[in-house]
Amino acid sequence: MSSRRSRSSRHSGGPRISEDQINDLVNKLQQLLPELRNRSSDKVSASRVLQDTCNYIKSLHREVDDLSDRLSELLESSDTTQAALIRSLLMQ
Repeated sequence: MSSRRSRSSRHSGGPRISEDQINDLVNKLQQLLPELRNRSSDKVSASRVLQDTCNYIKSLHREVDDLSDRLSELLESSDTTQAALIRSLLMQ
């Protein structure tokens, strides 16, 4: 165990997580990432998986923001009947 990991585990006070558990979680993250999903035969570093996870989450946030803006524009340009229908569909 690295000295950094042992120091942080002594001070955290929380339950310890094993290296196997960390590896399992990193593998699960890798399976969720479109760019890395099919690379199970290639060894990908944990740091790469974590960095790609952060980048993917950021891109999803940007996509949600963009879609939200587009929906707002659509609702503003629609007549009240269409806008009400779209809002009711979104609430289902």
